[in-house]
Amino acid sequence: MLVTGNDILVPARAEKYGVGAFNTNNMEITQAIIHTAEKLRSPVIVQMSEGAIKYGGQDLANIVIDIATRATVPVALHLDHGSSYENALRAIRMGFTSVMIDASHHSFEENVRETRRVVEAAHAMGISVESELGRLGGIEEHVVVDEKDAFLTDPEEAVRFVEETGTDYLAIAIGTSHGAYKGKGRPYIDQQRIERIGGLVGIPLVAHGSSGVPAEIVLRFRDSGGEIGEAAGIADEDLRLACQHGIAKVNVDTDLRLAMTVGVREVLKKTPKEFDPRKVFGPAREVMSQIVEHKMGVLGSVGKA
Repeated sequence: MLVTGNDILVPARAEKYGVGAFNTNNMEITQAIIHTAEKLRSPVIVQMSEGAIKYGGQDLANIVIDIATRATVPVALHLDHGSSYENALRAIRMGFTSVMIDASHHSFEENVRETRRVVEAAHAMGISVESELGRLGGIEEHVVVDEKDAFLTDPEEAVRFVEETGTDYLAIAIGTSHGAYKGKGRPYIDQQRIERIGGLVGIPLVAHGSSGVPAEIVLRFRDSGGEIGEAAGIADEDLRLACQHGIAKVNVDTDLRLAMTVGVREVLKKTPKEFDPRKVFGPAREVMSQIVEHKMGVLGSVGKA
């Protein structure tokens, strides 16, 4: 069933589990996400970035909406990193049930103004809103932030921001970063900061840049001919703990990109004469499904739908 982000995230925050918010770019990724949610009886959020909208447009949104509407578990279609009021409204017109306005690169006051504009318009149409306070490092499509420009979310500012904007859920900067390279060894998450903000702010909190970048997937990527540096992701244990203190929405993109590419590469390496797309993308869909299943188990959303 197609629902709003609040329908999914408010119970998650109350019951201290996380819900995976997985980015999609095509039919196979969408199937892997929603069909796995059905299998595990888990609520789920399917995200499209502005890059995904540029790539797949209304056709891709319609695929998500159709599969979500026929699903027997709660599914929200979310705009990830909406860059403007106009783009947030465009997503709502496309059928999105949740939108993000990311004005975190502006001053606090401008962030409040832009977020409040989107909240007022979206709420008038029954749509939930995510916003961001603080800045994550790393690269995610049009979002590029150097480490020197990244900063963690201030708990006291978070309280003021939520009060002044009316946002439904808040993405906080806690040490995670976008992309496959999140640091050396075990990337750092500021758990004390999460607990502090969670204790002050009652709405669901959001962790961006939360792919695990599993070592097995990285190895398979290299073994099938891919080139990747010393990629590192967020540890499962860190995500489990974060969900106990207010993180309810956990964004995952890189893991599915790697998994899909691994599936395609392995088929073409093993059978270089293969040109049936069903035999190429089918196995890739299965690898992605395994990633989604693992993440849902880590976050504790299995059986919550």
